[in-house]
Amino acid sequence: MLLCVGLFAYLLDLVTKVLVVAHLENRSQVSVIGDWLTFRVIRNAGAAFSTGQAMTAVFTVIAAVVIVVIFRIAHKLYSLPWAIGLGLLLGGACGNLTDRLLRAPGFFRGAVVDFIAVRDFAVFNLADSAICCGGALIVLISFLGTTPDGTTRRDAPEDGAGEADRTGQAKGA
Repeated sequence: MLLCVGLFAYLLDLVTKVLVVAHLENRSQVSVIGDWLTFRVIRNAGAAFSTGQAMTAVFTVIAAVVIVVIFRIAHKLYSLPWAIGLGLLLGGACGNLTDRLLRAPGFFRGAVVDFIAVRDFAVFNLADSAICCGGALIVLISFLGTTPDGTTRRDAPEDGAGEADRTGQAKGA
């Protein structure tokens, strides 16, 4: 599931960026919902909200590290919500990493294509959305006590009695 979600998010981001660059770059903004939601192409060398414009190489390395970490823990995943959340993070990180590696001005310095503009907020892309949604899902399921291996953390007695394994069976039963 992690790979399916990651691949879907990555391909959706990639296709939308190719279409937007081909049809909207160097044109005025396109109104989607009045002036509340528009499409306009900007190149973002920084991170979210265009912060850290001079740190493109650092953000490239961070995205690569995130991808490696997700692949390293993938074999331990037995939780569908965690797989979906990490898949969204993976697809988003791959989408923005592709831009940073392959777009102008050059390898490791490429600017990310952002095009979804929400009035009084920010301009972003689908990779950014996938990263935010994946991160939010992971925070939510963590607060609910679900771990990547599919078990649920509960307030249990000190001796571990009553703890459930990933099948839902009490340990030692």
